[in-house]
Amino acid sequence: MGSYTIPNVVERTPQGERSYDVFSRLLSERIIFLGTEIDDGVANVVIAQLLHLESSAPETEIAVYINSPGGSFTSLMAIYDTMTFVQAPISTFCVGQAASTAAVLLAGGDPGRRFVLEHARVLLGQPASGGRQGTVSDL
Repeated sequence: MGSYTIPNVVERTPQGERSYDVFSRLLSERIIFLGTEIDDGVANVVIAQLLHLESSAPETEIAVYINSPGGSFTSLMAIYDTMTFVQAPISTFCVGQAASTAAVLLAGGDPGRRFVLEHARVLLGQPASGGRQGTVSDL
């Protein structure tokens, strides 16, 4: 998760105070936040979160918030396949940026459930073509 401090959220209950890291608190609200480059480690965490939320309530919406410069194609496909595998409706939100492979994840939300915040940016370029050059339609 980088070199920044992950904040805690304190919740008051009749039994007293309970402290969570903010990502756990979001997960309890069925929110997954992807805020880094996508690699195998990040993909495994996101997949585990999707599967956990699916097993706990397969009919209830999962929200995925994305602020990522992209990353590994194979890691992307692992997350994307899991998003299409789970039965829960999935909403995707771009906050900041969804570039490269992250833009594909943004598009992986269910139809009518894909959103880009006002000042966010979605960047998707031509895929690499193994040494040949030109646009995909030209090749």
